[in-house]
Amino acid sequence: MLSTTNRHTRPLLSTANLNDASWSTLGDLSSGNLCLALLSVLPDLGALFGSELSFCTMPKPIEEDLSTLTSTEHALAYLTPNDWALIIDKAIRVRFDKGQSIIKIGKRPKGVYLLLKGTARVEIPSQNTFRAVGPGEICGEMSFLEDAPASANVIADAPLEAYQVDHPALQQLFELFPHLGSRFYRSLATNLSRRLRDVIAKGLSG
Repeated sequence: MLSTTNRHTRPLLSTANLNDASWSTLGDLSSGNLCLALLSVLPDLGALFGSELSFCTMPKPIEEDLSTLTSTEHALAYLTPNDWALIIDKAIRVRFDKGQSIIKIGKRPKGVYLLLKGTARVEIPSQNTFRAVGPGEICGEMSFLEDAPASANVIADAPLEAYQVDHPALQQLFELFPHLGSRFYRSLATNLSRRLRDVIAKGLSG
């Protein structure tokens, strides 16, 4: 059965680039990330003090999640700690039971899923093969990129936990913080390119 938990209080990490629209984020962020938003609209403070500002300790559970999301081969490699703090602030932690569908082919996913615990399989009914995904990987990114229904099923192979980030929430972040969006899309492109190389390599070896 799918369950959700409330968003966590997140930490401040460092300064971000100034964006006039950033002021509108202040009412939307949790108390921990309120400091982060303030820094994002006051980028000159770091230069004023001669170094990048960094304060507010990250809660241990969030530290563990961040370690999971950044330490795997298929992680979103170009995202910075600040990027992750903003994304996680907009995410909802969800849980799936073994055998439960996370994404259904032909339907639009509720968002993208950043896997934290457990494993899932990506399968297309017309094919006999499937691809396994695990902690640190993302699901639903193709539907997000194409703004289209899912092209495959994603099913939990074991009890699974993930961050779910709604498409509108991601788009809002990218509008407010364009550099975050650039790094996010570059990370997705790198992962998709790597996946295509694997498919080509398997085809040549077959």
